[in-house]
Amino acid sequence: MRTPHHADLVFTGGPVLVPATPATGVAVAVTGDRISAVGEAHDVHGLIGPKTEVVDLAGRLLLPGFQDAHVHPVPAGLELTQCDLTGAKTAADTLAAVRAYAAAHPDREWITGGGWSMEAFDGGTPTKDLLDAIVPDRPAYLPNRDHHGAWVNSRALALAGITRDTPDPSDGRIERDASGEPTGMLQEGAMQLVGRLTPPSTHADRLAALLHAQRTLHALGITAWQDALVGTFLGMDDPSDAYLAAARDGSLTARVVGALWWDRARGAEQIPDLLERRDALSHGRFRAGTVKMMLDGVAENGTAALLDPYLDRCGCATANRGTSFIDRARLPRYVTELDALDFQVHFHALGDRAVRDALDAVEAARGANGPTDTRPHLAHLQVVHPDDIPRFAALGATATIQPLWAAHEPQMDDLTIPFLGPERTARQYPFGDLLRAGATLAAGSDWPVSSPDPIEGIHVAVNRVLPGGTGPVFLPGQRIGLNTALTAYTAGSAHVNHLDDTGSVRTGALADLVVLDRDPYAGPPEAIAETRVALTYVGGERVYAADDA
Repeated sequence: MRTPHHADLVFTGGPVLVPATPATGVAVAVTGDRISAVGEAHDVHGLIGPKTEVVDLAGRLLLPGFQDAHVHPVPAGLELTQCDLTGAKTAADTLAAVRAYAAAHPDREWITGGGWSMEAFDGGTPTKDLLDAIVPDRPAYLPNRDHHGAWVNSRALALAGITRDTPDPSDGRIERDASGEPTGMLQEGAMQLVGRLTPPSTHADRLAALLHAQRTLHALGITAWQDALVGTFLGMDDPSDAYLAAARDGSLTARVVGALWWDRARGAEQIPDLLERRDALSHGRFRAGTVKMMLDGVAENGTAALLDPYLDRCGCATANRGTSFIDRARLPRYVTELDALDFQVHFHALGDRAVRDALDAVEAARGANGPTDTRPHLAHLQVVHPDDIPRFAALGATATIQPLWAAHEPQMDDLTIPFLGPERTARQYPFGDLLRAGATLAAGSDWPVSSPDPIEGIHVAVNRVLPGGTGPVFLPGQRIGLNTALTAYTAGSAHVNHLDDTGSVRTGALADLVVLDRDPYAGPPEAIAETRVALTYVGGERVYAADDA
């Protein structure tokens, strides 16, 4: 039996991030699931008893657990068991991976999976002919890395009845060749024309995917997250049953907020259904108090919603301003009603028009309902008009950033910048401007769209260069410091997740903690990405140790 004044766990011998800068000569004690003392090492050492586990940091940094404010763990886990194309860098590598998967799984009715890179193919749009040469007799459905487009073969198009005469859905586009024939690339809502036919995952599949993803995230120091799509959308299966099962049997060791999917084909009539789902799904470490609204698409396929038109390859304005998936005139009413019912709203907003629409909706809710603690947040924020930068702080809307995207790489340089032009290019991922304007920053990965590793995201937020990259810095004025980046991944995301007992190392907080394998403050910013996670704790329980991996 533990002596009442003895701690269960004590960390000593290294710097501690308290609350947003590293302190030396400090030790941290944990009793039960909470931090029971933070103070001078000689004082905290008095809490060490015969059964206390003492962790010698040996100069390594102790900090709050990372939290991912925008992630899709169950689809990520499912993709890892299917045709995983995330490691392929070229068209040849991608096709070789599909060929190998098809050969290894001759009994699979469909070839599914995805994660291929748009820059591997000319114009970012591979064709059905490439897939037909590898998989002629089975349908194939392979979403790309950002999951806003899917590559399909002729067999899949035939099963879906897609021909030159099939009209584009209102929220998507069937890519076509010069003669009008479908090429095998489906954008946004058009993905569902084939995606709805793919074999659904089973409950066991989803639960296994969740637990696999949880192990991956814990190994990266992530102790909590917000699942950005709890519902059914474009062939992705609803993960809510997996979360509920794991929450009930105790296998959900992370703290998770579920963002309930707003069906963009419906209106306010779905709000009672969302209320029912919030009540039915919230259990233990899983809460479903958020609603996810996807306002637009992505810049690479021309569906991110912009205030001014996209450019063509010659630099001339087109007629395309992107796509608004939710009626802009009705959006403020929807958000106002959700806010009044104590729902947080989580916006997908990439283009400057989508960002403005989201902020206008939050402003309408504030005007109608007064100040609330719903903590709305806008994710992605690729292009933000300067007039809207100060509105985040004024409205209490958090800016949820995906730092890994804020760097020069082929998808940015070849498929985005030419079509935005120099003025909008200079407004991309304005982390520094948002910070200087007083906005609260949270951070997420959008995994499986990009790596879930917070260290990699922090590296790019600080350097605006990819890990290992040697190219030019992407908009250096938008770099943020290491303290700020770490805070976005800890206290900032904890704020978004309404996990106010987490996000900092302080007495009384939940003992969700991470030990890194070094002190990244002690090295140059260019070396941040070399950092690894050594230990991860949730509620004082160790959920990952690098030595055991």
